[in-house]
Amino acid sequence: MSDEEHQFESKADAGASKTYPQQAGTIRKNGYVVIKGRPCKVVEVSTSKTGKHGHAKCHFVAIDIFNGKKLEDIVPSSHNCDVPHVNRTEFQLIDISEDGFVSLLTESGGTKDDLKLPTDDALLGQLKNGFEEGKDMVVTVMSAMGEEQICALKDIGPK
Repeated sequence: MSDEEHQFESKADAGASKTYPQQAGTIRKNGYVVIKGRPCKVVEVSTSKTGKHGHAKCHFVAIDIFNGKKLEDIVPSSHNCDVPHVNRTEFQLIDISEDGFVSLLTESGGTKDDLKLPTDDALLGQLKNGFEEGKDMVVTVMSAMGEEQICALKDIGPK
C-alpha cells in the first residue's frame, strides 16, 4: 500500500438523474420522451410491423414542453428511450419585476426569483392583469431536465 493522497475532482452534480430509461414500445400518448435532447410530451405514437430484417419500430410525434416545437423520432420498439422526470410545483405569486422576472413564495416561506414570465401570450396577459388587479394567484411551475417554466395559473381570490 502507498502513502499517497489522492484528490478526485467531480464534475458531475449530486442528485437524481434528469431522465430514466423506458422501453420504446411501452411509451404511450400523453407520456413524456426525450427527442433530440429536449423533454417532450407525446401526442401521437404509431408502431410499424416487424420488417424483413428485424425490429418493429415506434414513430413518436411529440411537442417540446417548454418551447412548443413539434419533434419526431423513430425508435425500435425493443430499445430504451430516455424519459424526463417532469415535476409540477405550485407557488404563490408575490411580485412581477420590470425586467420580466417573477417573485414566487415557496412552501418553506422563502422566495424564488429566478423564473421569467411565461412566453405564452394568453397566460402572460392573465398573469399581468390579475396581478395589476391585486388578486392572489398561484402559478404552476413545470420543471424537467434542469429547465423550469410557468405553465398554469390559478386565481385564489382578492388580497
